[in-house]
Amino acid sequence: MATLFKEVNYNLSTLIQQIDLGIIGLPDIQRPFVWKDTKVRDLFDSMYRGYPVGYFLFWANGYQENTKTIGDQNKQKAAQLLIVDGQQRLTSLFAVMKSKSIIRENYETENIVISFKPLEEKFEIPDAATKRSPEYIQNISELWSPDINIFSFTQNFIEKLQQTRELSGQEINQIQESISRLKNLEHYPFSVLELSAAIDEEQVADVFVRINSQGKKLNTTDFILTLMSVFWEEGRKDLENFCASARQPNTSEASAFNYLITPDPEQMLRVSVGFGFRRARMKYVYSILRGKDLETEEFSEERRDQQFEKLKNAQAKVLSLTNWHEFLKALQRAGYVRSDYISSQVNVLYVYAMYLIGKYDFEVPLFELREIIARWFYMTSLTGRYTGSPESQMEADLANLRDISTAEEFVSLLDKIIATQFTSDFWQINLPNDLATSSSRSPSLFAYYAALNVLDAKGLFSQLKVSDLLHAGLKSNKSALEKHHLFPKNYLVNIGIEDQRVRNQIANFALVEWSDNIKISDSSPQEYMEIMKERFDHDELREMYYWHALPDDWQNMNYDEFLEVRRQKIADVIQTGYNKLSSIDPEVDAEITSIDQLIQGGESENIEFKSTMRVNLYTNAKDQKIEMAFLKTIAAFLNTNGGVLVVGVNDDGESLGLDPDGFENSDKFYLHAVNLIRDKMGSENALYIHPQFEDYVGKQIFVVKCKPALKPVYVKDQGQEKFYARTGNSTTELNGRELEDYINLRFRR
Repeated sequence: MATLFKEVNYNLSTLIQQIDLGIIGLPDIQRPFVWKDTKVRDLFDSMYRGYPVGYFLFWANGYQENTKTIGDQNKQKAAQLLIVDGQQRLTSLFAVMKSKSIIRENYETENIVISFKPLEEKFEIPDAATKRSPEYIQNISELWSPDINIFSFTQNFIEKLQQTRELSGQEINQIQESISRLKNLEHYPFSVLELSAAIDEEQVADVFVRINSQGKKLNTTDFILTLMSVFWEEGRKDLENFCASARQPNTSEASAFNYLITPDPEQMLRVSVGFGFRRARMKYVYSILRGKDLETEEFSEERRDQQFEKLKNAQAKVLSLTNWHEFLKALQRAGYVRSDYISSQVNVLYVYAMYLIGKYDFEVPLFELREIIARWFYMTSLTGRYTGSPESQMEADLANLRDISTAEEFVSLLDKIIATQFTSDFWQINLPNDLATSSSRSPSLFAYYAALNVLDAKGLFSQLKVSDLLHAGLKSNKSALEKHHLFPKNYLVNIGIEDQRVRNQIANFALVEWSDNIKISDSSPQEYMEIMKERFDHDELREMYYWHALPDDWQNMNYDEFLEVRRQKIADVIQTGYNKLSSIDPEVDAEITSIDQLIQGGESENIEFKSTMRVNLYTNAKDQKIEMAFLKTIAAFLNTNGGVLVVGVNDDGESLGLDPDGFENSDKFYLHAVNLIRDKMGSENALYIHPQFEDYVGKQIFVVKCKPALKPVYVKDQGQEKFYARTGNSTTELNGRELEDYINLRFRR
């Protein structure tokens, strides 16, 4: 078979000249300029020392379409040779020798500046010291300026150096030789392999893939961008422009800028692929975009055009600013308001693909879509769903969508998957174990911050909300909220805890305002809590303790015990945050769900009906057992995850009203209920109980909303204190070892 390339020798001056003229061009099949200046410095150093620096691969172009050049002036000739491999090296050489700016990965324009010390033959990236030193040529680009006189340049350099110190004859000779040798790099020889003009764009792309599979390996996403550059240059530019705008605030027009993620073109391409092709494994998409039938292994130009059209349609929706910003609202709804609290950008991208699938493929209404995507992101972030083998997991999630066709099925499927992850074992065992770490980038820690946002919590010792204090747009010398060691580091050292990892456990951190953090300093918890507690009344303090997962009297606890207890309490707050996103919280349910819907849903773990509060319907007489059943249910809700008790409705959901209890009016009923609760359960628990009257099927009923209590709640019954909890749809009394284990798990961990 005929060889598809030939070897040609160039010197550097000829290469630079032909790029400048436009004879050598650059097809848009490369990545952005990614080399650091130090690597450019090392390239010049290697050439100066006569080392080989690799070859270039060019394509003899049979036409002049889809090409660009490195330089920014208009070229005198159309490109005849296109650079396939060696772009970074050749761009570096051209940028330095022609003093041309380059575009960095962050889309900022810069000049590469390399300094040179002739007496030591040393190349440097300029810093404050080299810039002050007359020993250095500050910018070697001067040597290849068109109007340079190398002899005058060298003489001027020597004279300026002699103004600072004497130079020996040997040093002057060394300077002259070094500068001359540096100037002569323009004659450095290069070997170039030129691909034949007879091969087509697809073969060029394939060669690019094969060449770059050695040494600095490119991933499949790079290959797809290669194909985009060959077959759809505009599409790649759109990706790059979108990502550039995501990095810079724009006050004049809408842009992709945000405070959560600054994506790269490769990342946004993943979203287009996931949404448009329902694929996560990029190697499949590379084949598809080349027009390959994955079953027959055959290639077709028609199929390739069809697949690119599909990609174009998907990318248009992915890069839509309306879609982008509506999706970001879902992340904020989930409590994630800052980029530094998002542990995985891959997670964001895959969830964005799921958002677009829900919007366009299943037509989920916007409000409902935002809510399910918020829950989905909360779960995937907390569990690290897309870490480890993200493509495999996303492939599985996309595969699950194949058998559904409606918006309801889409939402139901995602909720079902979430439920399989958020089991009781996850909340009670897995998550507390995950919190046993000192990692500052822990997904569980970020989920805790997100939960505080969702719950509208205030900062510790603050009257300002966490969501306001963590606002991403605020910039100041001090962070509005800082991570404070509840047991200060130096205090722990003083009591013999030397291990930094133990001192920096997640469970030892809380978010406080910076002024309080400074004030607390190294004080013992017992000392500073006495001062801080004076700011708040009882109810405020209880609520603050709940939000910040603080056990009662925590400041006097053994440190190890405190960590163990607080981990479970942090897990509880994270769970409560999710419950609020899912409208599981009884108080939220009462706000968004009518009493009719609540009752028609039937009894459950957190909903129970009682026909009366005090009257036995079989005897039509007041009965203490009926009152006790009323109290037991409330106590059980308080001791578990909260719930709603409805009085005046029988087990079948039939409205009986409050008349059977025999009170003169609703005020008398309410007063009796409140006094009964306070007498038998303690007035301190009133914070968690919210009773009110409602109308249902033409009759008045009594609804008691219960929030989870922060400490065990007991019911006084015939001189004894008894403890109740919910197990499924039932209320169960616990005692003995079973009670001790439950309290340790529910309240002390």
